[in-house]
Amino acid sequence: MSAEKSAIPLPTIQPTTQPLLKVLWRVYGYLKPYWRQILGAYASLIVVLGLNMVIPKFIGWIIDTGVEGNQPDVLTWSVLALLGLTLFKGVLNYYQGIQSEIASQNVAFDLRNEIQRKLTHLSFSFHDQSQTGELLSRAVQDVERIRFLTGRATIRLLEGSLLLVGTAIILVVMDVRLGLMVLATMPILVYRALHFGTRFRPLSLQVQKQLAVLTTSVEQNLRGMREVKAYIQEDSEIERFDSENDRWFNLSARSAQMQAVNLPLLFLIANLGIVAIILFGGNQVIQDQLSIGEIIAFITYVGQLIDPVRRLGMIIPAVAIAGSAGERIFDILDTVSEVKDEPDARPIGEIKGDVVFERVSFSYGAKKVLTNIDFEVKAGETIALLGSTGSGKSTIISLIPRFYDPTEGQILVDGMDIRKVTLQSLRSQIGIVMQDATLFAGSIRENIAFGSETAGEDEIVQAAKAAQAHEFIVQSPQGYDTRIGERGVTLSGGQRQRLAIARALLLNPKILILDDATASVDAETEHLIQLAFQNLIKGRTTFVIAHRLSTVRNADKIVVMEKGRISSIGTHESLLQTSRLYTEIYNRQLMRQEPRP
Repeated sequence: MSAEKSAIPLPTIQPTTQPLLKVLWRVYGYLKPYWRQILGAYASLIVVLGLNMVIPKFIGWIIDTGVEGNQPDVLTWSVLALLGLTLFKGVLNYYQGIQSEIASQNVAFDLRNEIQRKLTHLSFSFHDQSQTGELLSRAVQDVERIRFLTGRATIRLLEGSLLLVGTAIILVVMDVRLGLMVLATMPILVYRALHFGTRFRPLSLQVQKQLAVLTTSVEQNLRGMREVKAYIQEDSEIERFDSENDRWFNLSARSAQMQAVNLPLLFLIANLGIVAIILFGGNQVIQDQLSIGEIIAFITYVGQLIDPVRRLGMIIPAVAIAGSAGERIFDILDTVSEVKDEPDARPIGEIKGDVVFERVSFSYGAKKVLTNIDFEVKAGETIALLGSTGSGKSTIISLIPRFYDPTEGQILVDGMDIRKVTLQSLRSQIGIVMQDATLFAGSIRENIAFGSETAGEDEIVQAAKAAQAHEFIVQSPQGYDTRIGERGVTLSGGQRQRLAIARALLLNPKILILDDATASVDAETEHLIQLAFQNLIKGRTTFVIAHRLSTVRNADKIVVMEKGRISSIGTHESLLQTSRLYTEIYNRQLMRQEPRP
């Protein structure tokens, strides 16, 4: 299934390329509330580093004094002391890991909450541009990479760096010539590690983007499985996914190849130091310039250098990946919603339902969809919107609850510009029932009460009865506690629409927005839905995208749309006399719904 065309033809958001250090600085800012855990982890790290500096020298002393000096007592107690130091070091490492993990898990918790909060509050224009799979990838996989960075990755990187510096100093103090010979390989190691990180970061970003594409492809296929099977597109979908999966595989293979070359190369460079110790240090032992214990301590220290190098080879790519992940996350968090409360916005209060469009125009990007829309609706009136596909009907009803804001003109509710009032106070008094009613995986009761959490059982039942839904609900296996599938797939189209009507009734809105299409249901269900609509619109200002003659006849006003403009306004009878376009629509679509004599 090809990706669905967006309702708004705008380009996909491109991530801004920010300096890695700036991104990482912002990421580490999320650790600030958990400074106690971080302080405990890094205090343990300092003690462990101190032990790492002492233990190799202590081992050399044991060899020279206990073994070479032939002192069994010294050997016994010193080995026991070494065992105690090792156990103490293990306990500190455990404490360090626990504390850093607690802090990093909290960072992930905060980031996911912040992303969810942001996505919930962003306007429709953002979601029209975005792909669900990509957003899921950022909220789950990218956050997990940030969690790893702020936890174990940073601890290991800092530990390795400090161990590298401390060991280097000790080697030079022990023997200047041998120490400098071993350390000559360190600049090469550092250069190689940094060079790898700068090349790996762009590639890791491509891998993450392609993984988001795969997630989107799977999500769209699962959501549109009925259409895939109905149009016999299984093979083409499998082929399309295979192509995207192949691209991800190739990118991942390049990534793995880079790492496979880099890590052994780092080990090779580091092991040159051990070769130098064996060759030149061995000669110094032969010449009595070094003891056996000292050369063993040297080898132990260099062994400690190899481990930080290994960590550099693993952690620097992780930092690069986390930098890309942070960049993608902050792209979402930094997005400014096009529709939001103005600084001086105030609650609108309880409204009557008067609605006025004053010279309203609206554009989707560069495409103008509405031009100079002017009409007035009195409280309690029903307005039918009629016109061909793309004439602007859906855009008009989307502007009333401020899913989008007009690019020109203003919309007034009870005389107040809706951009001057709070979104919550406006939308809480607008009920929306569309043809494709959206339900959530949960119980029937939860779906009816969605948006009216304080509603009692009696209110839910009364709303269901008014929506002609009570009968099929009580016949369900668990009645109002019956759980429905995701998007209500276990219910028929008529049942979903009646539950959506019950939800709107329970909200008791002053303004209603309806799509009364019933073409896909049988005659009995259609009759029940029409009865529910009649109960719903009583005493409310109602905007209906009209598909039925009965709706058009009963409307107080009919607004006929053509190419984003109002062609004519009037009643059914008057428009038949004055509007060529309305007469054409009536003859083509509505006349066949006239009852036969």
